[in-house]
Amino acid sequence: MGVMSDHIHLFVGAKSTVAPMDIVRTFKSISAIKLFKAFPSLKRFYGRCGSLWSIGKFISTIGKVSEATIRKYIQEQDGK
Repeated sequence: MGVMSDHIHLFVGAKSTVAPMDIVRTFKSISAIKLFKAFPSLKRFYGRCGSLWSIGKFISTIGKVSEATIRKYIQEQDGK
């Protein structure tokens, strides 16, 4: 995982029977619930202004790139 100021990178392994969008939806849902519980002011703010997470997403498979290459890419995004 790499956390940027305006987005995050997740490198996730899953069975081929799990739809990537289901993984994104689950992550956004559970993380919003946990953040709202830990920081009630976020819930008050986003309850008036909309949702915590944007509707945007990018999903890709590794393809012919190695796991090490993906991990290196995510690490190098920090500070850009």
